Amino acid sequence: MRTRRSLLDLDDLAVEEFAEIFARTTAFERGEIEKRLQGVACVNLFFEPSTRTFTSFNLAELRLGADVVNLSPRDLSYMTKGESLEDTMVTLAAMGVTVVVVRHPEDGFPAKMALHFDGHVINAGDGTHAHPTQALLDLYTMLEEFGSLRGRTVVVVGDVLHSRVAHSLIVGLHRLDAQAILVGPEALVPTSYERDGVRVERDLSAILPSADAVLLLRIQRERFTQMPISDDEYVARYRLDAARLGLLRESAIVMHPGPYNRGIELDESVLRFPGWRYSRQVLHGLGVRMAVLDLLVTGT
Repeated sequence: MRTRRSLLDLDDLAVEEFAEIFARTTAFERGEIEKRLQGVACVNLFFEPSTRTFTSFNLAELRLGADVVNLSPRDLSYMTKGESLEDTMVTLAAMGVTVVVVRHPEDGFPAKMALHFDGHVINAGDGTHAHPTQALLDLYTMLEEFGSLRGRTVVVVGDVLHSRVAHSLIVGLHRLDAQAILVGPEALVPTSYERDGVRVERDLSAILPSADAVLLLRIQRERFTQMPISDDEYVARYRLDAARLGLLRESAIVMHPGPYNRGIELDESVLRFPGWRYSRQVLHGLGVRMAVLDLLVTGT
């Protein structure tokens, strides 16, 4: 049974801990880095491909002085020799591993690991459920722009149903008193998402003039047996292009958790838009993940 804190989704954090993580992120990005995880063993275990998340967690751990082990699924006795997940986690803890960062296609898999690991489990994305560190870096990018998210309107466009990023971001926006507006067809954005602090809309062009930030999502084709909407229809109704950019406020920003598909959720005009913040998101991924590791392990 775990005795140390994990980060499985953003509701694991108290409201004041958002500010603490963001303050540490700012300090780390300014170069105020100490080897605060010296001698701490971190295992990165990714069951799905990743570029941004995997690389930034590796760099974050190394910059904080941790001992880093990267395991692939084929390295696990759990996967190849019939060992139970519980026994695997007990084994890692007995070896002195303190942190396990895991990405897995199954909803809730990191939570299962945490039940049997006397250490810190960080969810780097599980199925369609949650991706808390991506949501934190997205929130930090918006805070860098606006200072506060209280009363701001954030429009999330696309495949919300299958987006672990969107699910975590909705939690974070609510905690920071922002309005989340989800836009897409019923098959991708069910009306059931509507609740306090969350609106569902179908007309992207109509909602853009009220947006402070727009977060575009990739359609996760791999999660459909049959696509509910054609590419042509999606482009016509939901792609952000030059005409729709013209509907945004001058101060608005556009974001994407990546990888983005040119020609589907956005066109080339978005990449030239002054408010395009994708590179800032990627940059902040390192500092945010350093901050999360530091908070969980040191607590100070």
